[in-house]
Amino acid sequence: MAAYTDLKDFLAALEKSGDLRRISAPVDPTLEMSEIVNRTVRAHGPALLFQRPTRGDMPVAINLFGTPERTAMALGVKTLDEIGERIGNMLKPELPMGWSGIRDGIGKVLQLKSMPPKKLKTAPCQELVFKGDKVDLNMLPGLQIWPGDGGIFHNFGLTHTKHPESGKRNLGLYRLQQHSHNTLGMHWQIHKNSTAHHAVAEQLGQRLPVAIAIGADPAVCYSASAPLPADIDEYLFAGFLRNERVEMVDCLTVPLQVPANAQIVLEGYLEPGERAPEGPFGDHTGFYTPVEPFPVLHIEAITMQRDPIYHSIVTSQPPQEDHGLGKATERIFAPLLRFMIPDIVDYDLPAEGVFHNAAIVSIRKRYPKHAQKVMNAIWGAHMMSLTKLIIVVDEDCDVHDYSEVAFRAFGNVDYSRDLLLTEGPVDHLDHSSYQQFWGGKAGVDATRKLPTEGYTRGWPESMVMSPEIVQKVDRRWKEYGL
Repeated sequence: MAAYTDLKDFLAALEKSGDLRRISAPVDPTLEMSEIVNRTVRAHGPALLFQRPTRGDMPVAINLFGTPERTAMALGVKTLDEIGERIGNMLKPELPMGWSGIRDGIGKVLQLKSMPPKKLKTAPCQELVFKGDKVDLNMLPGLQIWPGDGGIFHNFGLTHTKHPESGKRNLGLYRLQQHSHNTLGMHWQIHKNSTAHHAVAEQLGQRLPVAIAIGADPAVCYSASAPLPADIDEYLFAGFLRNERVEMVDCLTVPLQVPANAQIVLEGYLEPGERAPEGPFGDHTGFYTPVEPFPVLHIEAITMQRDPIYHSIVTSQPPQEDHGLGKATERIFAPLLRFMIPDIVDYDLPAEGVFHNAAIVSIRKRYPKHAQKVMNAIWGAHMMSLTKLIIVVDEDCDVHDYSEVAFRAFGNVDYSRDLLLTEGPVDHLDHSSYQQFWGGKAGVDATRKLPTEGYTRGWPESMVMSPEIVQKVDRRWKEYGL
């Protein structure tokens, strides 16, 4: 399958496959559009292109990642596990043996060399340029999703910053509240790398340059949301996903680079020490996040393609479009998590847990308190540290079958002995913790218990039908008339 280098190419492919619906009727981006999207997502419906929003000067593309299948298509694969398998193969430490091994090794090296971005002198994202008095964010059909929202938000702006001292770039996905025709609220959370960049700039008394890309290609969009370690460049990862280098261009007013094929780019700066109230905002937790002070982005230039398409996303209680993005992260990073914690057989991040509240993990249990060891390892693994509930099951349990997981967790647990309670960091948006940014966590050991763990009763044998009877009934099924 093809990797898409432009948002419009992906939309054309969705339309060809019958997975895009154009809405030609006028639709208000305040509340009406989000209600349509919510109903469509819950019905497992198609991507949507609102051609006549009643605010702004361009169509709105939304629900592009609404299912795991559509997300896989966006990233140029049949299943999301294919990308995880590529990562797993690159992590294997075995030395190549024979000519075929050497050939495979060379292929991996060439694959790595294809990742670095490619710089262009001119780019589609700069076909139209607005500076000074011509800067007007009202050209964009930003959304108000919920009645209690603090105003208009731009929800899929890819935020570019650089560390003021090292020059290392970061790409992140943060919501942006529109304060005026040329200012935005930067809601980047405490655990994010861009927050660290801004903190260093403020310590130095410097402005922090920022560039926002809207409507990039799907691989870049996903990479902005991926929980990558700080030392991995998001554009290297996007190139890996695409099997093709990402083309980038220098911004016109700030020392940053952005995707050459982005639909829209906002260029500006943060003044050190400046904050403004941001929010409330109806978030993916299903609740409004409160008003908090966040940095203010002053826009100095807006550039865009001719006939641009505005890309956004709706946030709400699951299921929602970010389900596709969350499942992509789960499957793509499964080999990396197993590489860091080899005890893990498989894992699942339920959408109902908003992908960081709960994790279901299967292990091949080998020794006493093995499950508790895995729990602690997960809480020490990068952004998995935000997980609040970990349920550990045996390897013969399908972690994606929630009924089977519930059967194990409800029946295999003595909660006076098999429950591990601790404290640690939680997501910035978590409303349940009594203190912001940290709170209680629980690990549930739903594995079979060993005598060496103090279980002396003799764990009972699971009921499994004999294979001969299963085969016999398979053969005769039509005879039964069922």
